[in-house]
Amino acid sequence: MTQTLATTLSKSPPSTMRRAWVITGMLVIFMLINHADKSVIAFAGVQIQKDLGLSPQQFGLVQSSFFWLFAAGALIFGALSSRVNIRWLLAGLVLIWVATMVPLLSPVSFGVLIACRVVLGFAEGPAFALANHAVHSWFPPEKRAMPGGFVTAGASIGTLIAAPVLTWIIVAWSWHAAFYVLIAMGLAWVVGWLILGRAAPAELTAAQPSSEQQSAIVVDTVDAPYRVILKTGTVAGIALLMFCSYWSTTLKVSWLPVYLTDGLGYDTLTTGRLVMLPYALAAGGAIGAGWLSNRLISRGVSRRVARGYLSAGLISSAGIAMVGFTLLQQGVLQIILISLAFSLNTAAFGVALAAIADVVQSKKRGMVLGGLGAVSSISGMAAPLVLGFSVGNSVDKITGYGTGFLMSGILMIVGSAIAVFMVNPERDINLIRSRVEESA
Repeated sequence: MTQTLATTLSKSPPSTMRRAWVITGMLVIFMLINHADKSVIAFAGVQIQKDLGLSPQQFGLVQSSFFWLFAAGALIFGALSSRVNIRWLLAGLVLIWVATMVPLLSPVSFGVLIACRVVLGFAEGPAFALANHAVHSWFPPEKRAMPGGFVTAGASIGTLIAAPVLTWIIVAWSWHAAFYVLIAMGLAWVVGWLILGRAAPAELTAAQPSSEQQSAIVVDTVDAPYRVILKTGTVAGIALLMFCSYWSTTLKVSWLPVYLTDGLGYDTLTTGRLVMLPYALAAGGAIGAGWLSNRLISRGVSRRVARGYLSAGLISSAGIAMVGFTLLQQGVLQIILISLAFSLNTAAFGVALAAIADVVQSKKRGMVLGGLGAVSSISGMAAPLVLGFSVGNSVDKITGYGTGFLMSGILMIVGSAIAVFMVNPERDINLIRSRVEESA
């Protein structure tokens, strides 16, 4: 690799690495809360439809509304990340999450429910991008995929824990009671983050940093204009992969529990346990994929393979599994394919975003990652509606679910096949360098 992808100016001191992993742990919990907040509506989907008298199309609208301002939030807060300390930015986001859940502690109307989801989506839009931006700033390029995998796993761990706990609370009391737990978790995290959160060494701007800071600063990539960055195949290819992957993630969050209960006939408690399977696989897969990507690079494998091929392969495999479970009868094999369809794509997130960190300079990374979140939000808006109308307009629900998931699987397979030819960090970092030198 070129010098722009060199690891560090010198070996990072132990104190800095300990701090890096403390920050990583806090960001894992951040994503845990993030995913629990967004998935609770799906766990209570059957009860909410019954209480508010919603049709499948209306429930799909509720789930889609979460993404109406998702892109705006991702772009706005992504831009702010270059001006506002990430410590305060993330704390502010979580406080907004908490505020959106307060009205849902008691019975609400259809309009209030949608309004709360819209505002929550605005504040959660930048969450994944900012968490990855923060963790990437603490690690050298060849080691970013692993901590990024932990952050990605946090989202799956959130639902893995939330599925049985929140389902039990919903069954024992009501779906409103679940929001008391989520509010308490959010406030507790803010307190912990304000105590433990710190700016990364790569973000320090002092003219004369200390020797410890110097030893931890990563040799960054070339600072290029956005018009150059956004034209690279790596950024465009990762955007396509994120779109396809998030399509599946959105369906997992918004419709999977409802599908298991309403479509396949499992009771609420069984659904809560079954939903844990894809989230458990996604958590382990995200960490494993990050480890594998780092391992490949350390052995001299190109980033095109370790980032691009690996992430595209995971997402296309998820699409194949999704097509497969629509063709099977209810049973163990179908549950296995369902679990793979909604986990392999998630495992690709950390690896894919590490490719962005390879080619985008740190000062612009937050904005670019926010833009990727905005692209993902398009699939987030479309996927719940497509499945909702597929179910509502079919002769029976199981046929509607099958058609909707079949189209989704094909989308993931085709999108991944295209993206695999686009992602090439080595090529693009040299391309960016040459274009910057030419303009200079």
